[in-house]
Amino acid sequence: MTASRNILVLGASGLIGRFLTDDLRQRGFGVVAVARKFAASQATHALDLEMPLLALDAPALARLIGDHTIDIVINCLGVLQDGPGSDTRAVHRDFVQRLLQAIKACDRAVRLIHLSIPGSAKDDHTSFSATKREAEQMIAASGVRYAILRPGFVIAPAAFGGGAMVRAFAALPFALPASESEKPFQPVAVGDIAATAAWLAVRDLDETTTNAVAWDLMQQQPITLGEVIASFRSSFGTSDWPRIPLPAFLLELGVRLADLASWLGWQSPMRSTAMVELRRGVRGDPSAWISITGIAPTELGHAAQRAATIQDKWFARLYLIKALILASLVVFWSVSGFIALFVSYDAAAGILRSHHFPPSLVAPITVLTSLMDISVGVLIAFRRTCAIGLTFGILASLGYMAGAAILTPDLWIEPLGALVKTWPAIVLMLVALAILDNR
Repeated sequence: MTASRNILVLGASGLIGRFLTDDLRQRGFGVVAVARKFAASQATHALDLEMPLLALDAPALARLIGDHTIDIVINCLGVLQDGPGSDTRAVHRDFVQRLLQAIKACDRAVRLIHLSIPGSAKDDHTSFSATKREAEQMIAASGVRYAILRPGFVIAPAAFGGGAMVRAFAALPFALPASESEKPFQPVAVGDIAATAAWLAVRDLDETTTNAVAWDLMQQQPITLGEVIASFRSSFGTSDWPRIPLPAFLLELGVRLADLASWLGWQSPMRSTAMVELRRGVRGDPSAWISITGIAPTELGHAAQRAATIQDKWFARLYLIKALILASLVVFWSVSGFIALFVSYDAAAGILRSHHFPPSLVAPITVLTSLMDISVGVLIAFRRTCAIGLTFGILASLGYMAGAAILTPDLWIEPLGALVKTWPAIVLMLVALAILDNR
């Protein structure tokens, strides 16, 4: 056994991939971390490489493995649901097929550690779970050395996806419907996944007992989603708060809106696939994993009950409110421009006429400012252009206020205080910019 193995982590910008990368480096392994894009705070090492993984063919993947003399490949790639920029078949099945071809083409022994999901094929009712299972079948039939790890609900120091949603429900005074909170939800600490990867990495590559295994990684004791949330409530100090039951129809509405937002580039953990998988439950049998590796799963009480810091509390409280903030700004800008252009055009133009604007400029200014407002709303609505829209919205608001101070100063003291109310809108856009990052 050796700790000097070289490890390739694919999907190293994600929750699990990032933790594995940092943990394995601390253990002394040489880790090449690859992702389509790293956040600025993530790319801290010379071997944190950005490349379009899904565009790489088998020969390119083989070169990547060979150039870095890789012994272990850890595949953490995954997407929850089909949509713009997300294709479950391309990520879970087609990429794995090319990766297997690349490993077979290498002139050295390579073990594949593949991250999958617990459960059985008969319960796979989404493209997410079905394609994950297809990948498992391809790996098992490929003849490569492999270990398939099926983590339960992952609890990590960082918050993302389902983990972020659980923290949000723990920090806010809402209670899920009993039909949801009573689902089985066996958790696993991300550190246990890293420990398993490290254990596999030091095994002899010709060791037959670890060359074709599939393990469920989770704590042994049955536990429900409600109990997981309750554990985080204890961490946040909100256990004694009164709870407002969340009506089932409101939860379903949130799911539909999340699906709609996904077509604008927003990857919410509340999408329909997540709800189907939640209702299926998270359960498995970790006995084989425990008996072979000797790793004792971290119990929920130790994984989730670290006293929450102030940044934990702020994040959890703002997580769901973030969507409300952005949606409000989209409506604010789009509707205000639409009203001025189509509903109250004469009134909007009349303000300019009453302040002695040249008649030839009244119509162009009214139309252009209205279209600008609508454009800001549209830019904010799309994830890719949201930051641009928020910045443009702040600049436009400051421009409106400066222009009004020079050209129409009386609007500052009009009874409804339209210009005075622009300040809170600017502050709200600054808040949105501050919390826009997902990683």
